[in-house]
Amino acid sequence: MRAALEAALAPVQLEVRDDSHRHAGHEGARDGRGHFHVDIVSAAFAGQGSVARHRAVYAALGSLMTTDIHALAIRARTPQEAAAD
Repeated sequence: MRAALEAALAPVQLEVRDDSHRHAGHEGARDGRGHFHVDIVSAAFAGQGSVARHRAVYAALGSLMTTDIHALAIRARTPQEAAAD
């Protein structure tokens, strides 16, 4: 996941957290795909709304969305937004 996001979006900050252990026994966890949280800061998000940012993350992850990832929580910000937090 990290490599795909770095290649596509050149983030200045990236945190990928595997929360799968919190969903043990959950219907979606039975097929082996995981639950993840991504906090990503990239200039590529400038001028984009949250839906476009999420689509960019999904596009960067490509087939991982169907093979490895069951659920994905995303926090996508520009460097300016991150600096203001």
